[in-house]
Amino acid sequence: MKKLLVITILAFTALASSAEFRWGPTAGVNFSTLHWKQDIAATSMLTGFDAGVAGELMIPGIGFGIDMALRYNLHGAHVDFGDHLIWAIDGIKNQNVWLHTLEIPLNLKFKWTRMNGFERILAPFVYGGPVFNFTLATNNAPALEHPAGYVAVQVGGGVELFEHYQISGGYSWGVSYQVRTIKLDNYSAQPRGAFIQLAYFF
Repeated sequence: MKKLLVITILAFTALASSAEFRWGPTAGVNFSTLHWKQDIAATSMLTGFDAGVAGELMIPGIGFGIDMALRYNLHGAHVDFGDHLIWAIDGIKNQNVWLHTLEIPLNLKFKWTRMNGFERILAPFVYGGPVFNFTLATNNAPALEHPAGYVAVQVGGGVELFEHYQISGGYSWGVSYQVRTIKLDNYSAQPRGAFIQLAYFF
């Protein structure tokens, strides 16, 4: 058992030492909404954007690796607070709720790299993993409060073109809550939405 463990560690170390790291700028658009615990205030989607730096650590030959990024993300939702007396009595109206966050995704990635050289022109990939988000600011939303951060999970896929450009899309689900109402106890919402991103790796 000890020998097997040592061999496994040595093999993993050898693969990690041969891994190739690349980085570059990334930007994208998102189509987000808020999913509330209870269906009280009607909520609809808003379009936002993100921008930052992405990194990729891939193990040559097998196509597996890690995908990570550091991005500013603007997303939100339109919430009809004004349709309910509990908020309308305070002068709170239907409004767009915008959230500014710093997000750090950490994905397991698989890229098809054995296509007889065609992968140098086009290489498809899939990925998935957790996203750690830190709240930087919000617009004026007097009905809401928010934690310092939250965790989401995302999955997606895309293509790499000419070994430098990556176009991808995916979907993200909040695992913990991002906002909750001040007046109603235990009425919180998790972010959800789709996104499209473009990255260039040096």
